[in-house]
Amino acid sequence: MLVPQVQPGQLNPHRMTSHCRSCGSSRLHPVIDLGLQPLANNLLLPNDLAKPEPKFPLEVAVCADCWLMQITHIVPPVDLFSDYVYFSSNSDAMLRHAREAALRYIADKKLGKDSFVVEVASNDGYLLKNFVQAGVPCLGIEPAKNIAVEARKAGVDTLAEFFGKDTGSAVAADRGQADVILGNNVFAHAPDTNDFVAGLAALLKPDGWISLEFPYGVEMIEKVEFDTIYHEHVFYFTLAPLEPLFARHGLEVFHVEHFDKLHGGTLRLFACHRGAEPVRESVRELRARESQLGVSTLGYYQNFARRAEKVKADLIAFLTTHENVAAYGASAKGSTLLNFIGEPASRLQFIADRSPHKHHKLSPGLHIPIVPAEALSERRPDYALLLVWNFADEVIRQQSAYCQQGGKFVVPLPELRIV
Repeated sequence: MLVPQVQPGQLNPHRMTSHCRSCGSSRLHPVIDLGLQPLANNLLLPNDLAKPEPKFPLEVAVCADCWLMQITHIVPPVDLFSDYVYFSSNSDAMLRHAREAALRYIADKKLGKDSFVVEVASNDGYLLKNFVQAGVPCLGIEPAKNIAVEARKAGVDTLAEFFGKDTGSAVAADRGQADVILGNNVFAHAPDTNDFVAGLAALLKPDGWISLEFPYGVEMIEKVEFDTIYHEHVFYFTLAPLEPLFARHGLEVFHVEHFDKLHGGTLRLFACHRGAEPVRESVRELRARESQLGVSTLGYYQNFARRAEKVKADLIAFLTTHENVAAYGASAKGSTLLNFIGEPASRLQFIADRSPHKHHKLSPGLHIPIVPAEALSERRPDYALLLVWNFADEVIRQQSAYCQQGGKFVVPLPELRIV
């Protein structure tokens, strides 16, 4: 079990953030409080049950000056990412998405043997291997040493470091600046967001592109996706706070793209050095849409907690009236959801998961056994609570045998439904 230890110079994980981590404002207003929660990816072995399991407050606030949503209690990144259990290659949908993106960047930026691509939080090389196959020089920067090892085995040159201004500057000095910098589902994880963006600016060529993907904060609010909140996700981004953040470091957002079915709603943001690219209509359109929704007003965030409580109540009612129920997907979002529900969730028989790195372990907090995905068709629970609802189509297709046997999936958000 990974037990958090505070190192010199790191933030105290029990200390509440009193100022916005982007603009420095003290005007933070509460959005939702999910209570004390364990670290969402801190899967336990049976022998760990004799040890204390740390839990930390999990609350989100919004800055009333720059409108950045952020958690209020920080757990040091070294405790979250030095050893990690999420492998992107276990998702067919992520592999397809990564390949399509890589081929698109190669074509749009005319990348070749004299180019240089860097991915921050490159995981097991699932994305960069497409550049390797195309003969485009690339480097992964991945803080989880266990996952960096797997990436190197796959032929992807990987530096096992956290990313920030120092790392970005060091890579630029050693290997040159990058034509393209990629960061999928990492931007929201970096507590010092100014240091992270400064690192991007230092590493990027004058005409280079930055492409960052992250869960879109508007989707989280609109679709009650509170389970995307966990200690790894320090920020919940909309466009409104990102434009001034990038401008602070000489960068400019020039294009945005939205993906409905990826992680419950994903924004892909493109940035460059200021003036290097014309700002496209997509940015102006998203800016106008957020303004129309009221993203830069406190009223937009007021009912989120109440709607989350309704999801919780519906799930508790379901679990207390149905006995033969398991779950699918030992994910971080699943940990947040189950621990928010509390004791009624302990009625789940098991959590099935495709990743062998999670098998024979226990879920954080509630200690539900994690078993291979085949357990659904073998043990035949009447229902399986779909904790990875963002990959619902993929999971249901993979679990066709279970469905043919009469098994049903329960999708918890934005309201409970059975499929």
